[in-house]
Amino acid sequence: MIVSGDDALAHRLAAELRGVYGERVTLVVPPAREATGRRARGRAVVRATALFGRVTAAMARATTTGNGADPATGPADDAPTTLEAAELDESVLIEAGVRRAAALALVHDDDEANIRAALAARRLSPHLRLVIRLYNRKLGQRLEELLDQAAAVVDPGSAGGAGAAPEAVTTVLSDADTAAPALAATAIAGTSKVVQADGLMLRVVERAPSSGGADADRGLGVLALLSSTEGDPAGSDGSDSSGDEGPRLLPDEATVRAATGRRRLVLEAVSHDIHDVPARSSRRVGGRWAPLTALLPTRLRWSIAGVSAAVLALAVTSWLTTGDHPLHAAYLTLLDLFAMGDPAVGERTSRQAMQLLTGLIGLLLLPVMVAAALEAFGTFRTASALRRPPRGLSGHVVLLGLGKIGTRVLARLRELDIPVVCVENDPEARGIALARRLRVPVVLGDVTQEGVLEAAKIHRAHALLALTSVDITNLEAALYARSVHPGVRVALRLYDDDFATAVYRTLRAAHPQALTRSRSVSSLAAPAFAGAMMGRQVLGAFSVERKVLLVAAVEVAGHPQLAGRTVAQAFRAGAWRVLALDTSAPGDRSADLSAAPPPEGDAGADAPRRLVWDLDPSYELRAADRVVLVATRRGLAELLGRPQARRSG
Repeated sequence: MIVSGDDALAHRLAAELRGVYGERVTLVVPPAREATGRRARGRAVVRATALFGRVTAAMARATTTGNGADPATGPADDAPTTLEAAELDESVLIEAGVRRAAALALVHDDDEANIRAALAARRLSPHLRLVIRLYNRKLGQRLEELLDQAAAVVDPGSAGGAGAAPEAVTTVLSDADTAAPALAATAIAGTSKVVQADGLMLRVVERAPSSGGADADRGLGVLALLSSTEGDPAGSDGSDSSGDEGPRLLPDEATVRAATGRRRLVLEAVSHDIHDVPARSSRRVGGRWAPLTALLPTRLRWSIAGVSAAVLALAVTSWLTTGDHPLHAAYLTLLDLFAMGDPAVGERTSRQAMQLLTGLIGLLLLPVMVAAALEAFGTFRTASALRRPPRGLSGHVVLLGLGKIGTRVLARLRELDIPVVCVENDPEARGIALARRLRVPVVLGDVTQEGVLEAAKIHRAHALLALTSVDITNLEAALYARSVHPGVRVALRLYDDDFATAVYRTLRAAHPQALTRSRSVSSLAAPAFAGAMMGRQVLGAFSVERKVLLVAAVEVAGHPQLAGRTVAQAFRAGAWRVLALDTSAPGDRSADLSAAPPPEGDAGADAPRRLVWDLDPSYELRAADRVVLVATRRGLAELLGRPQARRSG
């Protein structure tokens, strides 16, 4: 396996492949001095290499201690190969062994560099499995088709056939898209996670056991028993660092019944119509027309109401005093109001008094009408401008940073109809346009400056998501938020594991009743990238405290642990569990079950669901079936690991 990158994701991915799947890895990184100059975060390759060694060692310890893993899938004996190169050109790829490699991951933080290297690698090795990191999703879809077509043209055997080379597969992933659901779920419900499969949104919810621990957990099964140290301020279950054993993943029924004092995570379906949520919310917050409350402020509406009530009272009084028809009395009142009537010279005193009073109210109406016109004009002019947080806003999520990660998290939160207030220092940040289109309130300013978080209504917020690229900024914002609102839920994006653990334990000890989580984007994204390199479709990856569970689509053929077994027999505690069965014919199966269904009105929008989730435990899996299962990283490596001969060769 070859991994090429210039940040933490490359090193975590290499550690994942080596420590979990037991693969031989060649890591291509830029020179330390060049990486330090290019990355604004100041993360040198030397520091990331230390991270690689630390994560690999932790995974190796976990593998040698058992934990339900096959020793054959443990780390290889040979040390990982590290190759430094300023630019990933054809000569560097050949030196890294691209023609003999099974897979190549291009995870540079530069889309153009990844695309250029992918084109060169496909020419050198048509059968190579490519995993590319791209932020642009539309470009990624077209690039997948282009590279796979190029493989079929250069090497027709890669398209299949007798004696053909392994099928060339190109997978384009985004670390932002992979980590966004977990980060958004952390802000919403702590340990809850969201996975999408076949248009169905699956939510991982945290539940407390009932008395006696024999509660019937509704949903698709218990995924994990949470760490018994969850309430211990000295525990590290809220961070991504490795440490003592934490949660119990995929327990069997007996273990669940015996765990009377531990909370559990349960997978349940939310809705088939997830696209209806943003459609409804967009009309309310981002539609083409603005509501009356936005056009006319409260004071102006009260002024218009007062003038209207006065005009009505004058019309009624004129009707009662003059004895005219009510419509004629109202007509005369309006003429007097707009100074269009004749002076009431020689008429009764009551009529003259009414005309003077009506003219006076007409003078008062003029500035009100001018103010209303100016206010409406200003509202329409600023319809595309950034909104300010409403005065009475509460229970919202304060999102710090609208970069690549923050933009994806903002989109996910709005899909779930969660109120959000964003804080961004750069008015030209990537996510500003999305916030403007969704009419999400944005506070422009440095979060470390006094008054910025107050403007975002942090004292009434439900959660704080600190997702800037600077650890110290995230920490300072979290500490200040806790001083203003001690009970606010805090999730921080932190790069360094040791630093994240120290921050988590300190905040947990100082505020034991408040939820604190530290998350690393690279640790959340690495399992999905590693699964794609191993040639399997990972629908989602979500963290359970310090560990990760994967939801993947797997062909039953070729796997004796599944084929010929019932759903109940195929379950292996601590390793994997079958969740759903793909009922479509093998030739009609979707290449990407995680893709959203077509929007309403498109062809295929009314197609029946392909996945059956309420499986009969006695159903026998056949070789032609495809299933969706949830598994640990090590369990998936054991279930779908490559032959030992290839691994040792």
